[in-house]
Amino acid sequence: MNVRQTFLCSLLLMPAAGVGATATWAALPGVVQQQQKGIKVSGTVVDNENSPLIGVTVAVKGTKAIAVTDMDGHFYIDVPSKSSILVFNYLGFKTQEVKVGSDINFNIQMKEDAVSTDEVVVVGYGNQKKLSVIGSIQTLDPGKLQMGSSRSMSNNLAGQLAGVIAYQPSGEPGYDNSQFWIRGISTFGAGGSSPLVLVDGVERSLNDIDPAEIESFSVLKDASASAMYGVRGANGVIIINTKRGSVAKPSVDFRFEQSITKPTKLPEFIGAAEYMSLLNNLASDPSKRLFTKDQILKTYNGYDKDLYPDVNWIDAITKDYATSTRGNMTVAGGSNILRYSLTASVYHETGIMATDKSLPYDTGTKLTRFNMRANVDLDLTKTTLLRFNVGGYLQNLRKANCSTDEVFTNAFETPPFVHPVIYSDGTIPKDGVYRHNPWAESTQQGYYRGTRSKLESLFQLEQNLKMITPGLKFKATFAFDTYNENYVTRGKTPTYYSVAKSRGDEGELIHSVISYGSEFLGHSSNANYGNNSTYLEFSLGYNRTFAKKHAVDALFLYNQRSYDWGDIQAKRSQGIAGRLSYTYDRRYVGEFNFGYNGSENFAKGQRFGFFPSLALGWIISEEKFMHKYANWLTLLKLKGSIGKVGNDDVGGRRFAYITTINTGASGYNFGYSGDTYFSGYSEGEVGVNNLTWETSTKSNVGIELGLWNEFNLQFDYFYEHRTNIFMQRSTIPTQTGFLSNPWANYGIVDNSGVDGTVTWNHKFGKNWRVALRGNFTYAKNTIKEYDEAESVKGTYRSITGRSIGTLWGYQAERLYTDDDFVNGQLKSGIPTPNLGTTVRPGDIKYRDMNDDGVIDAQDQGYIGGTSTPRIVYGFGGNFEYKDFDMSFFFQGTGQSYRIIGGSDYFIPGSGQGVLGNVYANYTDCWTEENPSQDVFWPRLSETVNSNNKVASTWWKKDMSFLRLKSIEFGYTLPKSITKAIYSNNIRFFISGNNLFYISKFKLWDPELDTSDGLKYPSMRSVLFGFQLKF
Repeated sequence: MNVRQTFLCSLLLMPAAGVGATATWAALPGVVQQQQKGIKVSGTVVDNENSPLIGVTVAVKGTKAIAVTDMDGHFYIDVPSKSSILVFNYLGFKTQEVKVGSDINFNIQMKEDAVSTDEVVVVGYGNQKKLSVIGSIQTLDPGKLQMGSSRSMSNNLAGQLAGVIAYQPSGEPGYDNSQFWIRGISTFGAGGSSPLVLVDGVERSLNDIDPAEIESFSVLKDASASAMYGVRGANGVIIINTKRGSVAKPSVDFRFEQSITKPTKLPEFIGAAEYMSLLNNLASDPSKRLFTKDQILKTYNGYDKDLYPDVNWIDAITKDYATSTRGNMTVAGGSNILRYSLTASVYHETGIMATDKSLPYDTGTKLTRFNMRANVDLDLTKTTLLRFNVGGYLQNLRKANCSTDEVFTNAFETPPFVHPVIYSDGTIPKDGVYRHNPWAESTQQGYYRGTRSKLESLFQLEQNLKMITPGLKFKATFAFDTYNENYVTRGKTPTYYSVAKSRGDEGELIHSVISYGSEFLGHSSNANYGNNSTYLEFSLGYNRTFAKKHAVDALFLYNQRSYDWGDIQAKRSQGIAGRLSYTYDRRYVGEFNFGYNGSENFAKGQRFGFFPSLALGWIISEEKFMHKYANWLTLLKLKGSIGKVGNDDVGGRRFAYITTINTGASGYNFGYSGDTYFSGYSEGEVGVNNLTWETSTKSNVGIELGLWNEFNLQFDYFYEHRTNIFMQRSTIPTQTGFLSNPWANYGIVDNSGVDGTVTWNHKFGKNWRVALRGNFTYAKNTIKEYDEAESVKGTYRSITGRSIGTLWGYQAERLYTDDDFVNGQLKSGIPTPNLGTTVRPGDIKYRDMNDDGVIDAQDQGYIGGTSTPRIVYGFGGNFEYKDFDMSFFFQGTGQSYRIIGGSDYFIPGSGQGVLGNVYANYTDCWTEENPSQDVFWPRLSETVNSNNKVASTWWKKDMSFLRLKSIEFGYTLPKSITKAIYSNNIRFFISGNNLFYISKFKLWDPELDTSDGLKYPSMRSVLFGFQLKF
């Protein structure tokens, strides 16, 4: 080795060896000092791009033997025995330990240290060093996505990432995906606000992959991070990279979980006898009470459950618990030439809907899903890398041949005393042709079986062009995906009998058939839906540091995509994008990004747009005057960005720039008798001149702070101005002659807020490790232009100046009191309700918004609040002591509201004994004995009270909550045991998920998207599992 090589190796070794390294050096390749004689081993050490690492410390654990890799990454060292352990150390990379065993030659691939300031972060179309990233990007450990018993990955996003707002509207298997947004909702356009999701650089669905397949998960929130995606990046971008192999021995990672699940909370209703007594008490005329004391007593005592039933219909249509099973296995490894990662997973879940075990077929809910992914990297030459990915899933869903939501609705609609679930003689009752038997609908109508499958593939060629200039790379990517679904319905209708009122002389029920059903299951199928997409990308990247101070990162690419779902023609888009980032002396960072994209949704000449962004950052902690604080100030970075992005999914009809003709307009009957008819033709929808994408101007300022190399804080303020929102005009005069109002890029929305993340990691002594984390997001949007008449703007009926989805209804002031009436009539000066009923004390009093002295539909307006939460937060921690570990995570929302009720039978008693159940908290109501204003229910009545049932602030409920999302306890077997069975690691764990929540709202789970609680509930679970690594 020449002097230059020796000097370079010495410099690289000094920081890698660490404090306390006392070995002396000799200027020979791969020199070993103070080695013990034994087995001679050798090997090569590379980074994640398979480039040789120079100066890696290779030590024999427990001895003073040390070696260093040479210019080619090679090392040579003597070890005492096969049980010796080699320790690989290098600054900025994770320490790696490898047992010698029977090998004498090793290929080691070092992984970058996640706590290092030079950590690599996934950004748009590539990677960057974390220190130089000045866009608003949030990353998440993929392990935190594999939480709980849910199939859907989106269900584990809420509270995990600053800037991500999410909630789960239903818990039904197969239909339980969460809705989520990045930094809230910024458009009311029909195209929606869903973020762009990229898996291995290709647009795909977040819920199509299993968490076990994921290697990295990043969220791009501001324009600097997402501008390169142009017309697709306005709603933010989620980038997922799947697992890849590394230079290592074959490894196997197996994980198994079994859980028992129960609803978090179902609505509670009173029993039949109590319900009957309530209706009697509400009767205005005691002589017209619906039930006799004898009926009530026999119902209460269960005298004859056929004639005096007491049915809890929620219990009748559900089971006490369900189960889920999950298993996944990853096999990975490789050499310098070929690396691989193979992942397979299976998920099986049952539902809580009731079944009839006497039937020869099963109507229970069962969902089974198989995921597989194989990623292979092949070095064709030292500078040419070939990547091949193939993955996909197969999902089978089996359930009852009915709408689950309708079954829950009918369970609420059917009183508990009308008829039993099924009579003792096996006949199925129903109270009339147009009424329902919820249990029979769920169990006696056959079953549905749906199958979905998807295949995802990717072929990528990467060429290192260092022979032209160091740091230059070319990459070509081609991907195609295909999706198919089909279903089979085996349906039937049961025979229904009338409600029995008595028994015959032989004790038989006296009733008759009201509708005949079918004896055998029918059959229908559909397999004609599917879609496919292709994606092509070419990119040229350059990354190099000059004179150790000038770091340049540049990228230029071209891409195109075609998505075909069977429409008139496929949706096609193409564009170019670029990035130029410059960092001076690790202190000052500037970055320019752009996307120049086109979409076929728009007319020729209007299809392409330019979307630039600019970001600046100052890493104060790297300044010389800050070095005196380096022992405690790890990082201090200020950053800011501004840019423009677009959204080509504007909603409305496709190709809206073309005027259509309505060929089904009103026609005319010709002839003497008028028996010849010709359809008319008229103008359809008017084409939109200069139709274009939604345009969003985003700005972001933020700070990143690191203390003592264990505390980290990231805080951002963001502002977005969204224009050109596609909407149907509402203020076009009829004199213009349009048959239907035209559409236009007219709407404007502003959106602003803050988000932040804080983490703390600390080790106490040798055995204790603590990690705490928390994040917070607040996002509020304001509609600036909604095409409202000037006379409406600024009034209580105007949405301008309010948030998207603001609730609508009456302003409730209070409940009427006796003082509001004289001789049964409202006092003079009190507005008169005109809502279809005569009000009495205890009814809801509304504000006369237009001061006309009458409460009617003209007094309805926007009453504030949205169902989408403005605040989402989460916090949790991990604790490790020796071989024991414990973790917990809380998720919460704030400023989330929903209007409950609305049906004729929602308010207790108002169904007149024909419709509806009564919630268990019905006693929390206004009565003459308790004329309180602080009650849940207004005055109860025996008939529908059209004054009290309307949407108003009385029924506007705060649905904010704090939920224990997960808590887990684990134990890792000692190495002495795992080695005996040739395992690297064995861990057992037990966890609870969604175990409890805290909320002001008590009737049902506040996260459910429902106005009465009658929906498939969210589930809580207790889970046991284990993980094996070989």
